[in-house]
Amino acid sequence: MTRPASFHYAWVIAALTFLVLIVVAGVRSASGVLFVPLENEMGWSAATISAAVAVNVTLYGAMGPFAAALMQRIGLRWTILLALALIAASTAASSLISTPLGLVLTWGLGLGLGVGTVSMVLATVVATRWFVSRRGVVLGALTGGTATGQLVFLPLLAFIATKFGWRPVGLVVALCALVVAIPIAFFMRDQPDDLGLQPLGATKDTPRPPSRTGNPLRNAFAVLGRASRTRDFWLVGGTFFVCGASTNGFIGTHFIAACGDYGIPEVHAAGLLAFMGVFSLIGTTLSGWLSDKFESRYLLFVFYASRGLSLLVVPFALAGGASAFVLPAFMIFYGLDWLATVAPNVRALTEALGKDDAPIAFGWISVMHQVGAGTIALVAGVVRTDLGSYNDAFSLSAGLCFVAALAALGIGLRRPRVAAYG
Repeated sequence: MTRPASFHYAWVIAALTFLVLIVVAGVRSASGVLFVPLENEMGWSAATISAAVAVNVTLYGAMGPFAAALMQRIGLRWTILLALALIAASTAASSLISTPLGLVLTWGLGLGLGVGTVSMVLATVVATRWFVSRRGVVLGALTGGTATGQLVFLPLLAFIATKFGWRPVGLVVALCALVVAIPIAFFMRDQPDDLGLQPLGATKDTPRPPSRTGNPLRNAFAVLGRASRTRDFWLVGGTFFVCGASTNGFIGTHFIAACGDYGIPEVHAAGLLAFMGVFSLIGTTLSGWLSDKFESRYLLFVFYASRGLSLLVVPFALAGGASAFVLPAFMIFYGLDWLATVAPNVRALTEALGKDDAPIAFGWISVMHQVGAGTIALVAGVVRTDLGSYNDAFSLSAGLCFVAALAALGIGLRRPRVAAYG
């Protein structure tokens, strides 16, 4: 059967990548489902379980630059298959554990390495390698797959843990990883050249990025060395630190508890947080479209400034009893803004460093994102413990967003573009 003239295989690659990111996001969210069942059945403390989660989160961010280098060394297909095999083996093995060390090794170390290998960096590599036109839209949609995965998997995994206990959760996750590996093995391709194609939107005159050879670890640090000499790398990384702090670190970790301080039931607050995921998918896709049309610094200024304003409003709304109207509006806005910074950041890095270094450089700023998330998660908890409320934590996060908004205006100034964004 002949393909329509308008069809490009890049869309198949994007669809496969979206599927992988949905499963990876669902796997990552499973740790939250296991928390209470592990406490009740195994008698382990929250601190003990959190140690495994902390290893997972740290590796999720730290693997980014090395994953991008690995993709350039052995290709997309083999990197994804390696990650899915590690995820499946680790989660399946978790059903047999009986000690906290086993939890750290499976859900912490093994799963952290697996999901970190196919994190947001995968979306960046696919978008920059397979797309010249529509790159921002594709990157936004792929990034939104993380929100979709949580929405799809969390209710299912919570039901399994409630009905059958926590051990079958690992087996279900392992099965999902193995099922997704099948289409990846048959249909994923590393480069458009593999099929005799140009990237979508490219012309014969579009330069090809050089193939990278050598040790992936050395390549990752080599890119860091080059990137660290540019002003934009630090501006993008610093603002992305704030992105992690104000999303995963603060709202993702403490929002339900903050609502509980004002008498909002946990189930209702959790529903609002899940509801936010729908709008995260919309927001990331819209952000990608905007990043194709507007300069990154202006988009990032708007995203961070509006995020800071919303964080200032919420605690007053909670205290004033207007939460029934304000909180849903806040979750809609915050969902739209949650990962909206990714596409403009990738564009800024691509323009500053070139298409070849940008995916690995994005891996390094993803490390900064996760460091920001971990830092504020801890700080907000200390604030809540010492002062009895999250009000100062809301103010601190808002202040960081305003600083990031101002810093973003400096991205792209006083430097020549290394390569056109596309």
